Amino acid sequence: MRWVVLLLVMLNAFYYVWHQQEAPLRPKEVAPVSLYKSAQPGIRLLSESKGQSSDAAGQAVADACLYLGGEIPRSDAKTIEQRLISLDIQTQFGRRQDEFGGVYWLKVEPESRRLVDDALLAGLKQDFPQLKSKIMSCEGIATSD
Repeated sequence: MRWVVLLLVMLNAFYYVWHQQEAPLRPKEVAPVSLYKSAQPGIRLLSESKGQSSDAAGQAVADACLYLGGEIPRSDAKTIEQRLISLDIQTQFGRRQDEFGGVYWLKVEPESRRLVDDALLAGLKQDFPQLKSKIMSCEGIATSD
């Protein structure tokens, strides 16, 4: 048993010496970040882009709609729709087919999206835990029933 341990220690020492003799690898050259920053625009939040509708990003934000829904029953989707209508928020009820069956969505029109704030969404998500919200193109997934 001693000879096996001694053999393993000797092999380990030989392996260490062998790897020390190899030429060290050269580090990869990386371009400075400043070259990339000047060519690409910075990251902007959707809320920061609302006022700038003159550029393409602002145009995309102006044409984007908020979708509320997901894996919720039709009755819950209709209840949410009634709540939003009572707050003068224009919505459109829609349904999409997926592998689990029908998924119901409410499309909040771009004109009314400014009325839907984080506090309102938090209140709705507290009452309906499965509720999801997404900002997508208005030609998105929700269609009229």
